[in-house]
Amino acid sequence: MCGIVGYVGQEKVDTVLLNALSRLEYRGYDSAGIATLENGSISILKESGKLANLRKLVAQFPLSGHLGIGHTRWATHGEPTQRNAHPHADIAKSVALVHNGIIENHAELKLHLMEDGYVFQSDTDTEVLVKLVEKYHVKQPHSLEDAVRLAVKEIRGTYAFCVISAREKGKFVAARKGSPLVVGLGKGENFIASDR
Repeated sequence: MCGIVGYVGQEKVDTVLLNALSRLEYRGYDSAGIATLENGSISILKESGKLANLRKLVAQFPLSGHLGIGHTRWATHGEPTQRNAHPHADIAKSVALVHNGIIENHAELKLHLMEDGYVFQSDTDTEVLVKLVEKYHVKQPHSLEDAVRLAVKEIRGTYAFCVISAREKGKFVAARKGSPLVVGLGKGENFIASDR
């Protein structure tokens, strides 16, 4: 079972995300990753294996900013590799997304997206959701909230996900259907997570 986290606030985002992911380790996983947003740019670090591998990578290449998302993955679609680890992003890194659940109609949606010229970089069902958000947020363009609303109308299955956009700093958007997602509202900071 995967775990997702999102954070916006004044604390150092990579530290907050790693600490939150460590609290979700009990769920089991085969890879982990984080994405942060600073100065209109999304940075992603992800690694296969234990969270300790991601911690070493973050120690070597710290990520700055005060907004980010994180994920521990238990492979359902695609091998447990760095390439298939979350977060996933569009090619230009305009949007990045973490997802827990299964998109049942991912193969059909992927085929349509490929016919429209979208290029996929992983074997996951999650990347279909990234491309849908990109389609509605970047290509058309809609607000991030509206892009998520339009994307979820096309998918079938259970999900909880969180997405950030290089075009809309200072916020993340989360959605769920059938998968757990909790929201934490604080003074000057907000969280989402698969568990508390």
